[in-house]
Amino acid sequence: MTQLNRRHFLKLSAGAAAASSLTLPHFAHAGTQKVVIIGGGVGGATAARYLKIADPAVEVILVEPKKTYHTCFMSNEVLSGERKMESISFGYDNIAKMGVKVIHSAAKAIDATKKVVTLVDESSVAYDRLIVSPGIDFKWEDLEGYDAEVAKKIPHAWQAGEQTKTLRKQLEEMKDGGTVIIGVTPPNNSFRCPPGPYERTGLIASYLKHHKPKSKVLVLDAKEKFSKQGLFVAGWKDRYGYGTDNSMIDWVPASKEGKIVAVNAADNTVVAGELEDSHKGDVINIIPPQKAGKIAFIAGLTDKTGWCPVNKKTFESTIHKDIYVIGDASIASKMPKSGYSANSQAKVCAVAVISSLKGTEMVVPSYVNTCYSAIDSDYGISVAAVYRYSDADNMIMPVKGAGGLSPADASAADRKREIGYAHSWFNNVTKDIFG
Repeated sequence: MTQLNRRHFLKLSAGAAAASSLTLPHFAHAGTQKVVIIGGGVGGATAARYLKIADPAVEVILVEPKKTYHTCFMSNEVLSGERKMESISFGYDNIAKMGVKVIHSAAKAIDATKKVVTLVDESSVAYDRLIVSPGIDFKWEDLEGYDAEVAKKIPHAWQAGEQTKTLRKQLEEMKDGGTVIIGVTPPNNSFRCPPGPYERTGLIASYLKHHKPKSKVLVLDAKEKFSKQGLFVAGWKDRYGYGTDNSMIDWVPASKEGKIVAVNAADNTVVAGELEDSHKGDVINIIPPQKAGKIAFIAGLTDKTGWCPVNKKTFESTIHKDIYVIGDASIASKMPKSGYSANSQAKVCAVAVISSLKGTEMVVPSYVNTCYSAIDSDYGISVAAVYRYSDADNMIMPVKGAGGLSPADASAADRKREIGYAHSWFNNVTKDIFG
């Protein structure tokens, strides 16, 4: 991947965003048609807004149990103390003002034949088209000793909100000289936000460096390499002495006994590697193996991978007609599972749904993604890409030359500037999602 020319990419991504919002087709209305969206996270909330932009006459119903959504992106800054929980908290009032009917409930079942969604209170909602954006669930069965109950004590914080608060409180209460264990247990990058664990590593180390400087962060990883590894390692060396005897961070890959095979909540230990070494942590953060959200399984939208296969041009399920799956739950290779990916996919899906309702041909879409990562409060890195749909193999492919990585030799001023870009992106994208 080429190094990113920041100004050039910002122009590209701004253009892509403008195209998504300003050139959406507007269709003549011929009778009320109904689109139901399950899940009010990044994908679902964006889809709701852009459906109304594309055709205000279409009835849009958003089903989401929570009245407040917490973004996972930027939640690691809550852990470092750089950000307040309130700043990653968003409601649905602005979406409702656009004419979207917001139902604060959870979907219990989907009848793909009758086109009906049943809610947990046994009420039902009919649809002409259905968008499912359920986010992730966890494969508790894949890690011995770790389940939803244990996660109350040993948090994953991979769904932001209460889990974020729990982990932050544990860091605040930890003694100076303690050890924070971050267990990255998914064996590959098929999980939400592949760079996220390593951003978390740096930002927890940042908090410890300023408040508990005798402490350490131990990363036990089921993988051999990770996203933006060279940039992360360079940042860890610069800020936390990585690779030296005084390093605040120790990263252990699977080949060096880093794969966690069991968790023991009773004594706050994890067991890792073929030698089954025991590691005790003062604070333990487990990032479990993941799969599509529960309703996707109930509705039969998943395949053997645990994720949802889709036509990547439209995000219509390849299993059930007139049902679309976006965001983390979908198989959208080669796009990563990220918030910005979900936002971009939702806009494409909105156009596809409206095109389907009106019987018009869907345009060939483009997509965009940027993943910003903070290593310290003034040290940021990023990876960015523009994608285009390839009909030949139903793939979302990176556009050659349109994106790249932060330069390896960037100056301190550039690294600080990346943090500013990240915060600006956050403000803009959350405005785009929630209004």
